[in-house]
Amino acid sequence: MLPSLVIQQLQQIEAVLREHGHWQANPPDAQAFDSTQPFCLDTLQPLEWLQWVLLPRLQALMTANAPLPTNFAVAPYYEVALPPDTPGYSALVTTLTRLDALFSEPAV
Repeated sequence: MLPSLVIQQLQQIEAVLREHGHWQANPPDAQAFDSTQPFCLDTLQPLEWLQWVLLPRLQALMTANAPLPTNFAVAPYYEVALPPDTPGYSALVTTLTRLDALFSEPAV
């Protein structure tokens, strides 16, 4: 996996969120990040989790040259969690699918 491709997809996710009015200027309350549920289901909205959890964590891992996760997929969650009429739905799911592909194990 090329770090530059991951960075490009993270930037694209941010661009889609901004373009469709989902980017937030202020973070959620600190307690929202204490969730133990996947995607912080009990404390954050799906698009908040993308902006305030996934993007910063992946960027921090890359900055630290830390190992990146493998075999994870977030696009399927967003296909279900977001109503199809969400502004930017198709663009976001497409971009998340491309991100997921960067983290999937190559077929043997």
